[in-house]
Amino acid sequence: MEITNEQLALVNSRIKALRKADSFYGKRLEEHGIDHVDSAADFKKLPFSEKKDLRDAYPLGLMSVPEEEIVRIHSSSGTTGKPVIIPYTKKDVEDWALLFARCYEMAGVTKRDRVQITPGYGLWTAGIGFQAGCEKLGAMAVPMGPGNTEKQLQMMMDMESTVLCATSSYALLLAEEIEKRGIEDKIHLRKGIIGSERWSDKMRKSICEKLGIEAYDIYGLTEIYGPGIGISCEAHDGIHYWDDYIYIEIIDPQTGEPLPDGEWGEIVITTLRKEGAPLIRFRTHDLSRILPGDCPCGSKFPRLDTIQGRTDDMVKIKGVNLFPAQIEEILRTFPEVSSEDQIHISHLDGKDTMRLYVETNGSVDFLDLAKRIAERVKSRIGFTPLVKVVEIGVLPRSEKKTKRVIDTRYE
Repeated sequence: MEITNEQLALVNSRIKALRKADSFYGKRLEEHGIDHVDSAADFKKLPFSEKKDLRDAYPLGLMSVPEEEIVRIHSSSGTTGKPVIIPYTKKDVEDWALLFARCYEMAGVTKRDRVQITPGYGLWTAGIGFQAGCEKLGAMAVPMGPGNTEKQLQMMMDMESTVLCATSSYALLLAEEIEKRGIEDKIHLRKGIIGSERWSDKMRKSICEKLGIEAYDIYGLTEIYGPGIGISCEAHDGIHYWDDYIYIEIIDPQTGEPLPDGEWGEIVITTLRKEGAPLIRFRTHDLSRILPGDCPCGSKFPRLDTIQGRTDDMVKIKGVNLFPAQIEEILRTFPEVSSEDQIHISHLDGKDTMRLYVETNGSVDFLDLAKRIAERVKSRIGFTPLVKVVEIGVLPRSEKKTKRVIDTRYE
């Protein structure tokens, strides 16, 4: 989508703030001789910002206002290096709550709902974002945080929670526990706000059926407020994002060139109103596309397609570039397997080996199923994995995000 004049005006206000703060991006703008943009063509000449830039600014180098205006910090996990510290002003916190409240409204959550929040609190942006949005909307927050499944289920029953906020991994774990304990009739959930990781259609269907809910994809990342910058609607045809607060482009991950609406590529986000740590043309590494045309739900906010993974999800094995989503696409054609799978890649006797673990119920021939899956992977992707079929529930469930690819070749 082409950037509008109104959005350009907001970008210029962020450029002014960044240059004044002399942040890493302010310095970059100065090096390029840029102090404003007048057109969409000008905007496309602005340099990208990357996660590395944000790490290099640790701890408070992203701060673009005087410190006395900062009321909170959040941080990314820092699993692959220094964490990223994102400072928030009072207005940033209020804006985020407003965006999140919009997400709840888009999902049909009302003031009459009781919202059980299971994502983590603390430096992570999830739990507190879900809670602030819930309170802004006026619904009742049940701020459980992660883990302690026994207590989660007890509170879910006692409080008669109607909305579950969770990662897809934890939603599945809770769904399976409810089924195992036979307490479906004591659960009052009607909606699920699910985020923080990509999940397959099979997993979505399983969660919705077991919990008796309608599930909505919520999108966001720590660097850009957190979750709540977009959500799917009742039509479940893409994720609406709030283009009065963020501008989204899709670029070719290799060339960096912007792609037209409808083409798949990497999501790049510019914050239009953020004060504490504005970001311009931030490369998220998330893969999606902008959906052209109007949504059946009637909302005029633009839409992203379901996130298909990340550019850094790709692994190279036996000369083939492999994305986990490709394996999930193949497994979706086998009704016998559950939504859970795990890929193990190792280097043994001078060659790469991929083991694919899948779950199924006890009514099928495990060896025959393994053979059929291996053959289909070979025909679609070009190499034959070692397929191991196990019973449902054997693969690990997680209270946070499930690790689906384990690559030990470089350990």
